[in-house]
Amino acid sequence: MESLESIRAAGGLRKMNPRLVALAGPHRGRVIPLDRDEFSCGRHHANDLSLPSPTISRRHCIIRKAGDKVTLVDLESSHGTFVNGLPVRERVLKEGDQIGLSDSVFLFLAREDATETGRAEPIWDDGDPSPRDSLKIRTDESIYLKPTLVMEALAPESKIAKNLSALLALSTTANSIWDPGKLQEKILESVLDLVPAERVAILLCSPDGSEFPSATIRERDPRAEGSPKLSLALARRVVAERSAFLSNELVDHPSIVDSSARSGIKAALCLPLEAHGELIGVLYADSRTEPAPFSKDHLQLATAAAAVAAIALASARRMELLEAETRALRKGSVAPIVGESRRVEEVRRYIERVGPKETTVMVRGETGTGKELVARALHDASPRCDAPFVAINCGALAETLLESELFGHEKGAFTGATAQRKGKLEAAHGGTVFLDEVGEMTPALQVKLLRVLQEREFERVGGNRPVKVDIRLIAATHRNLEEAVREGSFRADLFFRLNVVCLDVPPLRERQEDIPLLANHFIAKHAGRLRRKIVGLSPEARKCLAAHAWPGNVRELENAIEHALVLGASDEIRPEDLPSHLLESDTQAPASIGGFHAAVKEAKIQVVRKALAEAKDNYTQAAKLLGVHPNYLHRLVNNLNLRDERRK
Repeated sequence: MESLESIRAAGGLRKMNPRLVALAGPHRGRVIPLDRDEFSCGRHHANDLSLPSPTISRRHCIIRKAGDKVTLVDLESSHGTFVNGLPVRERVLKEGDQIGLSDSVFLFLAREDATETGRAEPIWDDGDPSPRDSLKIRTDESIYLKPTLVMEALAPESKIAKNLSALLALSTTANSIWDPGKLQEKILESVLDLVPAERVAILLCSPDGSEFPSATIRERDPRAEGSPKLSLALARRVVAERSAFLSNELVDHPSIVDSSARSGIKAALCLPLEAHGELIGVLYADSRTEPAPFSKDHLQLATAAAAVAAIALASARRMELLEAETRALRKGSVAPIVGESRRVEEVRRYIERVGPKETTVMVRGETGTGKELVARALHDASPRCDAPFVAINCGALAETLLESELFGHEKGAFTGATAQRKGKLEAAHGGTVFLDEVGEMTPALQVKLLRVLQEREFERVGGNRPVKVDIRLIAATHRNLEEAVREGSFRADLFFRLNVVCLDVPPLRERQEDIPLLANHFIAKHAGRLRRKIVGLSPEARKCLAAHAWPGNVRELENAIEHALVLGASDEIRPEDLPSHLLESDTQAPASIGGFHAAVKEAKIQVVRKALAEAKDNYTQAAKLLGVHPNYLHRLVNNLNLRDERRK
């Protein structure tokens, strides 16, 4: 297996087979090639990828390759398989997907194409670089990195002052660029000014130094054709000895005379790029002219340049990695839209189409269906994703408070307004404003909101100066706004401004096949916080969840799972752990199955009565007879209204 650093260092010189990069878990930092048509993952050691965790099933999932398609298939694992935070049964993987298996997280990489600055394939001369006329020095031996020696060497006729000026220019330039690709190009441009080379290159290496997967090459003459081979053996020797080498007689060495004669290289410089004790690659320079152009002074100067360049490259690469991790964390901080039903897929496709547009969106749905989650997904899919997302619940505040909350106020606008205050609309400048329950807004505020939509400006409470804002507006409601318009409680012109495009979020009862996925998602979300180790739902609990009508939708389901995690005692959620109304109440059941629920309730009453009678009202003994926990029996007695009956 390759290490993670070899992938991060790669500059895109070769196409790569599909592979997994371990971001977390016991294999963190490893790269696992998917070199089989069917790659298995699980707890058992016979799997292609063994994950020693009690929450990983013996055969947890498989990854299948078929042509250019790579598919992840969950093997009915106890704890679930997740892609980008979503529980999945089967999913075609895309470049950059994150696969979650218990506490392990893997990044899926499909391929890596050639970059613009690199070669399609590094061309190496693998001969022995040990000519008789060679010099080598370590980085810390360069006199240009020792101020005392520099001062002693300075003389009117010395070139050191000029060289120091060039090194200072390199340092200043290198430390002002954070893009690794642009930085490498700038370093090579500076090195061509420092040494009389015809070609220079930065070769980034794998952590063990055995490979150079990335090369950025610069010719002094851009019109040069038929580039000769680089000396791979010389680069490997620099990596092995961590020393800089100069060789002016490559062509005379018998072991490489044929290959070097073909390439025409007469002299070469090769220097380690080492920063903070880590070797990240080599700086390479060569020439095909005679006499040999490089001197000991050139070796000293290039060694100092390599030391300066290495620090800048390491910093740029670290910054790039931090930015990538920040983007991943930002993406992971948003709750996922969980589900694989047809209705949920329709919502996802809608978000993909509408999210990148600047249009106003109306999100409709019952309370608890996840309208704010959809609004956040629309924001994250838009060009405004790095700007603020500001949510305001229009039904939770009084009219005067909501007006100040939206538009802000000037000092002295009302009692207690001791200073100017910006509103939520200003705070969201450049981003997205989400108005939840917009149907509860009063007519006076509707007029002001209409102006914001039309002019993208407003006035603070108590002010008379217009404030310009750049926002996208997303509104949500559970009300029938068309009916409200007919009744006159909602302005028709505002309705048409808000209802440019509309998305209906389906209630949970219309996507019941998503209930197990949602339940596992909420288990994963809350189990760690509540310090519970749960492997999933029992079959009986699944049936209970599937039979419920879910008037409170996804929010009700999340509350039910959290309730079960708090009260449960086993390593899986059982029916007795769920809220009692899911088990006993038939008021929410559809009329067509009301008789069934009534019959089940009556049967439970008779069974509990019999068990308590046999145990002589000893609840612990009765619970053993019933095969349930005593706490559940107490709740059952209360819910079935048997408490008073037992006291008679």
